[in-house]
Amino acid sequence: MKIFVDSADLEEIRSAVALGYLDGVTMNPAMLSRPRVDLQEVLPRICALVNGPVSAPVRATEAEAIVVEGRGLARLHDNVVVKIPIRHDGLRAMAKLHSEGIRTHATLCCSANQALLAAKSGAHFVSPFVGRLDDLGAAGMDLVAHIIDIFDNYEVDTEVLVASVRHPLHVQEAARLGADGCTMPLGVLEDLARHPLTDTLYDRYLADWKRS
Repeated sequence: MKIFVDSADLEEIRSAVALGYLDGVTMNPAMLSRPRVDLQEVLPRICALVNGPVSAPVRATEAEAIVVEGRGLARLHDNVVVKIPIRHDGLRAMAKLHSEGIRTHATLCCSANQALLAAKSGAHFVSPFVGRLDDLGAAGMDLVAHIIDIFDNYEVDTEVLVASVRHPLHVQEAARLGADGCTMPLGVLEDLARHPLTDTLYDRYLADWKRS
């Protein structure tokens, strides 16, 4: 399963790359506004750090404007994937960009129907928002399972990149279901290799070496 970090911070991304198992980066408008980040300036620098896809969000909301902005982002680096919300204008823009050979990432996915339409529009990635659905009392991982079942039925090429990941159990469940990847904050990414029992056993491991 592919592991992405959800960040627009260069230092965080460097830390994620240093872990040795990072496959890509995603970012969202909130990350670019706290503090304000110039996407045109930072995106090539992020792409230079990461040997994999870097999903960058569009600001435009109308199909024609999304296409123009998406083309501009894609020109910045070969690793760029244009991140577009699943709405009617977004789906039209995805289809147009796909026809031009530009990869897109369908975001804000909250239903299997939305994922199906994103796939039909040629999206390279689609991201079900599991944590956000959990917050509403729905089972976010059920949505992931439904999308994977549908995509398997029709041999869909679109990759399921699980988003709104809150903790390592989300990652474990996504992997168990067969999701193509997960994108997560750096803290969750680092926690994947941690367990309190491992810490206790490691202390004993070191103590045993000292006695040898």
